[in-house]
Amino acid sequence: MTTHSTRMLILGSGPAGLSAAIYGARAGMKPILVQGIQPGGQLMTTTDVENYPGFADVIQGPWLMEQMQKQAEHVGTTLMYDTVVEVDLTRRPFRLVGDSGDIYEGDVLIIATGAQARWLGLDSEEALKGKGVSACATCDGFFYRGKNVAVIGGGNTAVEEALYLTNHSPHVTLIHRRDTLRAERILQERLFAHKNITVLWNKEVAEFVDGGGTAGLVAIDLVDTVTGEKSRLDTEGGFVAIGHHPATELFRGHLKLDADHYLCVETGSTRTSVPGVFACGDVMDKIYRQAVTAAGTGCMAALDAEKFLAEAEFELAEAAE
Repeated sequence: MTTHSTRMLILGSGPAGLSAAIYGARAGMKPILVQGIQPGGQLMTTTDVENYPGFADVIQGPWLMEQMQKQAEHVGTTLMYDTVVEVDLTRRPFRLVGDSGDIYEGDVLIIATGAQARWLGLDSEEALKGKGVSACATCDGFFYRGKNVAVIGGGNTAVEEALYLTNHSPHVTLIHRRDTLRAERILQERLFAHKNITVLWNKEVAEFVDGGGTAGLVAIDLVDTVTGEKSRLDTEGGFVAIGHHPATELFRGHLKLDADHYLCVETGSTRTSVPGVFACGDVMDKIYRQAVTAAGTGCMAALDAEKFLAEAEFELAEAAE
């Protein structure tokens, strides 16, 4: 068992965590970043990335994360391959325990553990991820311009994604397993008023149909939840929009969470309910959920943390005089 101590401890290695590490390292914090259960975050499972600023051509998600990791290390970040299983935020330095048994101590803590999209859990869904099946319309909708697509879900996320996809697709079908939507009323009104959106009620996805070869998704097999009747919807894009799981289980009872279990931060800041603990990326952002916004909040968290340390050290120096 080894104890690793640092001024800035970062948990999570997606765009938010690595951006925080880059800014923290450049400020002389010598950050330690614990990579967690999925090093690189969600972009490690994303193939084509076409909307990250600075790249005229399509880039690969894993390549982008590899470059961010190299940059973080180059400027002085120490990366640890471990998963934190226990936290103590009752005093500073904060103390985290890894699955390896190692202890990580930080004068400040930046949480960038992200969120995972909820999936239906079908084998065909897994097989066609990135080949017609997606969980992010704003990430992948552009690839389906001129094509008919479907959205699965009935909450705010599903309705918002269906409306967004009309910017690219001539027709969008919303598939919902009930006969009413859970989305806010104003979103429902916009949805029902849109001439290019059709809603299929009481329908559950049985299978995503693979066209074989390079065709990818060509149809979705459905089952009526009331009658059991089977049907098929021809489509080239299927967007699963049934919500996200923020990775906050570790912090329940330690930090303030909202009703959807995202970490609460002060408006215009990354400060959490515990002084010296900051949150960035998808673990606190349920609105935008983009790599570029995650990276931006990672920068904010590092600057907020640096300011917190500077103020704490000033107060200590004043008290010692």
